[in-house]
Amino acid sequence: MAKDTHNRHKPAPARKAGAPSRAAATAKPRPAAKPKSAPDGKRVTLPRALSKLGFCSRTQAEALIAEGRVALSGRTVTEPETWIDLTEAAITVDGKPVVAEARLYLMLNKPRGLVTTRHDPEGRPTVFECLKDFADAHISPVGRLDKASEGLLLFTNDTDFANALLDPVTHVAKTYHVQMDRIADDEVLAALEAGVHHDGEFLRAKTVRKLREGEKNSWLEITLDEGRNRQIRRMLEALGIECLRLLRVSIGNLQLGDLEKGAVRALTEAEIKDLRRLIRGG
Repeated sequence: MAKDTHNRHKPAPARKAGAPSRAAATAKPRPAAKPKSAPDGKRVTLPRALSKLGFCSRTQAEALIAEGRVALSGRTVTEPETWIDLTEAAITVDGKPVVAEARLYLMLNKPRGLVTTRHDPEGRPTVFECLKDFADAHISPVGRLDKASEGLLLFTNDTDFANALLDPVTHVAKTYHVQMDRIADDEVLAALEAGVHHDGEFLRAKTVRKLREGEKNSWLEITLDEGRNRQIRRMLEALGIECLRLLRVSIGNLQLGDLEKGAVRALTEAEIKDLRRLIRGG
């Protein structure tokens, strides 16, 4: 018996006008295109824009956008990945225009016992308790010092400056005075400069020199040109040495100097210019 070929070439049912094709229905939505009119560096997402303007952090901006509190030219925006032109965008939050905040560059002599964050979920005291005179400024720390560490800590609302200073590519040197629980011999100094392995990472100091020693402990000056988490403490731990105190005394040519513990001061124009030069590799 011949096979029934009645339906073999039956045409597919016509798609209703306006109905999406199967490919279109399953296609992933494309991200919003970057505006083409803005120069490089001015095409940014809305959270990044709020951060660059010094209004808030990107995380805080994403929350404001999700809550429907941010508008562009009077139109509420709820999509964080919205790209804007910083040279033209009119941004408001809760109906109030967002304008660029005056740039702030501050240094703090961080005391021990403070955590480097604005809000601590455990209720521990934070470095922002030293910055009450700048409570209304949207500043953030440039990097961190752990709770037990002390010394020079920078704050700014210039996110580009902060990111460049932290970028490992720039290799901006940071110098620390470190007290260890034993007398440091040449072998320890050599090991710190040669590098050690700790938790799967290779860690090394740029330079190490002995400052002074007592009967049972030593002070070293250690300079790093990379920013690994708790790097000095981990390097000493890999050598079986306990870090008793850790004080950051300089970033590039910027010195902690005689700034009192817990005190804050603004960087001078010359200091800011010098840090920018280091960032550019000058």
